[in-house]
Amino acid sequence: MLPARHRMQRRSDFATAVRRGRRGASRRLVVHLTCTDEAQPAVVGFVVSRAVGGAVERNQVKRRLRGLVRDELPSLPDGALLVVRALPPASGASSAELGSDLRSALSGARRDSARCRR
Repeated sequence: MLPARHRMQRRSDFATAVRRGRRGASRRLVVHLTCTDEAQPAVVGFVVSRAVGGAVERNQVKRRLRGLVRDELPSLPDGALLVVRALPPASGASSAELGSDLRSALSGARRDSARCRR
């Protein structure tokens, strides 16, 4: 479970991260990462569409991703906006595979964004 202060809740934050953020991709995930000048903790949002599967599969994927992202929070700078989008192959992936994909996609997004390196 992600702490409430790290959950992305505003639509404008999602839009900012997707439009202005740097993109990193892997086989099962796409991440959009941008850093703002605000002195707030990093916030994370998830997008898991119906293409991933039924409601049960989507919720399982989201639950696993939340746990994996929670472990990555200390590496994100203050003011970071992160959106994690699951692709259809994510439904059949193990947590270890999703974790590997998340780290790979995050490193790709960080490589393109000098402000979000830490």
